[in-house]
Amino acid sequence: MTISVNNQSLEPEVRKPRFRLKRLSGASASTILIAVLVILIILSFTMGRYSISPLDVIKILIFNTQQILIKAVSVLPGDWAKTILLRIIPIEQNWPDIMNTVVIQLRLPRILAAIVIGGGLAVAGASFQGLFRNPLVSPDILGVSSGASLGAAIGIIISGNHVMIELLAFGLALLTVGLSYAVSRAVRGNPIMGLILAGMAIGSLLGAFLSMAKYVADPNNQLPAITYWLLGSLAAISFRDLLFAAAPMLVGIGILVLLRWRLNVLAMGEEEAKSLGMNTSRIRIIIVVCCTMITASAVAISGTIGWIGLIIPHIGRMLVGPDHKRLIPVAMLLGAIFLLLVDDIARTLAQVEIPIGILTAIMGVPFFLYLLTHGRRGWV
Repeated sequence: MTISVNNQSLEPEVRKPRFRLKRLSGASASTILIAVLVILIILSFTMGRYSISPLDVIKILIFNTQQILIKAVSVLPGDWAKTILLRIIPIEQNWPDIMNTVVIQLRLPRILAAIVIGGGLAVAGASFQGLFRNPLVSPDILGVSSGASLGAAIGIIISGNHVMIELLAFGLALLTVGLSYAVSRAVRGNPIMGLILAGMAIGSLLGAFLSMAKYVADPNNQLPAITYWLLGSLAAISFRDLLFAAAPMLVGIGILVLLRWRLNVLAMGEEEAKSLGMNTSRIRIIIVVCCTMITASAVAISGTIGWIGLIIPHIGRMLVGPDHKRLIPVAMLLGAIFLLLVDDIARTLAQVEIPIGILTAIMGVPFFLYLLTHGRRGWV
């Protein structure tokens, strides 16, 4: 209907619908993301000051796989197994040793660490947001990062030994969450809110102790090491670091994947979950322990890397919706892609490598602000 006022036509204002990303099925999204991740992995091997072609990367990876298999079958009597392997994988080294060292010793552990850490933090963030029914929850909500940071700072001040730093960071992170849970048990009322508030309070307390540790640290050696560790980096990741962190992270991720349908029930609310016969206290403890193991392991070897566990689950919900059966696997793939991409930018953007925690904040904050200002009501 058109209304005429002073010979001017006034048409009723029609609000244009906001652009909304079409949601995909879990299988479709996972297939696309796996393809993107594989392509990004190959490209990540080629990036850096020492340029290597994708074909050479594939040859080096196949050759080293062949050598590992040959060593594995060398315990068998005779050479028949080795002969079969050489026929199945007929490749010989025709590239310089330095190229092999760059791909296998330097870039491979870093790429694997980015995949595991990024995927783990995203899974932990999605699980916590479902458990606490809060889109602003991140994996360090219970003070994990604060505890790990204080533990790493103490390790740097005491000895500076890499193993000591990782062990103290991991142990103090677990202790922090245990203390937060113990305090929350004494809080009357909503147990979820009590756990969050206890984690925030203890995290702030450990932050004060971290400031004290930085104050007493040697300003020439220890203080720069603490500051650099707090910024987050994958530059010094080795296979030993990866083995230290991969086991608890993979166990935690595996359990959360198996429990992802229970997260759907918990997201309905405490009373609804109990009415369906679920032991909410036990499931909540299991989820908190798994998320803590993942986050503590990641922070122990890479330092503080923020925003992944906060923004990646939101992107996952935009792709496949709030169903955790689809969201958890998709968030894991998205987190791996995101951190691997950010790490590639960190080591190639400038002459000096940029701490990865800085880039995740630069990329994460604008996206999160966009979600706050343009997102629809409700977080699912």
